[in-house]
Amino acid sequence: MQTEPPPRLAPGLYFVATPIGNARDITLRALDVLAAADVLAAEDTRRTRQLLDMHGIGLRGRRFLAYHEHNAATQRPVLLTALREGQSVACVSDAGTPLVSDPGFALLRAAIEQDSAVHAIPGPSAVLAALSVAGLPTDRFLFAGFPPAAAGARQRWIDEIAQARATLVIFDSAKRVRRLLGELGESLGMERQAALCRELTKHFEEVRRGTLAELAATCDRDPPRGEIVLLVDRGTLHAATEADIRAALRAARATGSLRAAVDAVSADLGVPRRQVYQLALDEETNR
Repeated sequence: MQTEPPPRLAPGLYFVATPIGNARDITLRALDVLAAADVLAAEDTRRTRQLLDMHGIGLRGRRFLAYHEHNAATQRPVLLTALREGQSVACVSDAGTPLVSDPGFALLRAAIEQDSAVHAIPGPSAVLAALSVAGLPTDRFLFAGFPPAAAGARQRWIDEIAQARATLVIFDSAKRVRRLLGELGESLGMERQAALCRELTKHFEEVRRGTLAELAATCDRDPPRGEIVLLVDRGTLHAATEADIRAALRAARATGSLRAAVDAVSADLGVPRRQVYQLALDEETNR
């Protein structure tokens, strides 16, 4: 328990990473900043207060403000004024690194525009934790955040990330991840390797590895619970050209249904089913 105020922190905005599950993952520097900052801005003040109490950090009359997506427009000017007055402001999210699928970006940009100092206090991150245990390439990755809810926007989002030559890192809820696995399989191919990470750093931490089809099957048998990070391997460059796919479709269509032809060509040529299906529709239109 601290008995006296810590040394004063230099003026500026400090983005402080906090534990994503295991409370002991907080860094010593993060504790120093949380103890010394003139103003604390937290996405959820209750959760942050628990963290402070756990480590014996008192408020000592300091300002402790809620800063989240619903009140950012009104609270941001308050924090910017504090920075202009030469105070230190520590900003934390519910868990993990601020600005990674959490509020704070607009505050960061505004602080930069008014020439306030900005500092990163690195630490826990669900993205990096998942990459560390997934068993997929880490030399290049794309953090895609949460998928949109609306069907049209969702498909455009999938089409966009499908072009990335990098491991995909996606946040989703346990209730919706089964649907996402099926949609990704349609566009990327059900044989694409992936990893479903849940409850990282917590007591029930689990990593399921396999193809998109295999992970979908595990969700049917044992629906996942808790916080989910889904990682999907990058694709391979397909040797099959559009002409190859069209020729294979015509041959398969001569002896089977459109759906059977699409499934067969996708499997035989190793091309995502969605791509084959679009060409199949074009072929049907021009028959």
